[in-house]
Amino acid sequence: MMITLFVVVALVVTVFLFMQQPSFGKLPSGERLARIERSPQYKKDHFENILPTAMMADDVSYPDMLKKFFFATDPLREPDHVLPAVKTDLRALGGQEPVIVWFGHSSYFLRIDGKNILVDPVFSKRASPVQYAGSEQFPGTEIYSADDFPDIDLMIITHDHYDHLDYGTIKKMHTRTKSIYTSLGVGSHLAYWGVSESKIHELDWWEQATALPGIELTATPARHFSGRGFIRNKTLWSSFVLKTSGHKIFLGGDSGYDASFKKIGDTFGPFDLALLESGQYDKQWPFIHMMPEETVLAAKDLQAKVLMPVHWGKFRLALHPWNEPIDRVTAKAAADGLPITTPRIGEPIVIGGPYPQAKWW
Repeated sequence: MMITLFVVVALVVTVFLFMQQPSFGKLPSGERLARIERSPQYKKDHFENILPTAMMADDVSYPDMLKKFFFATDPLREPDHVLPAVKTDLRALGGQEPVIVWFGHSSYFLRIDGKNILVDPVFSKRASPVQYAGSEQFPGTEIYSADDFPDIDLMIITHDHYDHLDYGTIKKMHTRTKSIYTSLGVGSHLAYWGVSESKIHELDWWEQATALPGIELTATPARHFSGRGFIRNKTLWSSFVLKTSGHKIFLGGDSGYDASFKKIGDTFGPFDLALLESGQYDKQWPFIHMMPEETVLAAKDLQAKVLMPVHWGKFRLALHPWNEPIDRVTAKAAADGLPITTPRIGEPIVIGGPYPQAKWW
């Protein structure tokens, strides 16, 4: 009995100490929490989706899901070769045309109207609270680091999951970043990591701000969840509408499919380009991520002129083969007549075209 009690206490203490690492962030409190509590999305001490959204399908249990995730042996979950990424000199990008560079998964850089914009930057080796465990970057995708970037005028962070909000990257880049716009509550992590409160701007769904002169940013709904530890949904998750004098771009973040895409499209569309997740899905969690075919449907709801699939090609965070998302989404887009672009990692593309469509994977 005493031995069992000792083991349980030791385990609890070990977990507690492990969770004290700064990479786990900090939950909102004080004035930040007071603002959160006024949000229409915050109900019964947590944020909620517009629709009831279960984390898993009805016939799935957590033990079964974890067993499949950690013990799956399918070698196709990761590429067996170095991906043909392009190393672009990001400091040398210029000209008047708006340019976007994708770094795999959901990290991408935009050069618009002479301003440098960076979305969901993750440049650590792993999308994890620790760098000795978790999914590693695929070979070839690790060629970019936080040191490769010019000073950032605007950083956008959609939500607080590790594959979108990276402690190591923020620590390296926040002193060279003028402002950070994010979802309501996420600023608590940033402030805890040393980011000046004056740089942090948090938006609730449908709130709009002039993020930079001539650049408007609106937080829009997504169907997902949040959390960096055991406690979920204390911060909000969002998509964003980025509007300049000449272009409208949809920054999708993470989201399951719902009617929000049509509402956003009817309100802000058409979009010159929609960056939408297409990856890390599974039938075991069908409501919090889109299947590739739903990604195409969402792009059509948004009235997107061109779809750019992201959230794939860098980390193994689901059970599907690593290149299945892009195969499925390009096939569905072709069948539906929706223009799509598939740049290589690091390949600069001009918004407005011509758009790369090579099947490099």
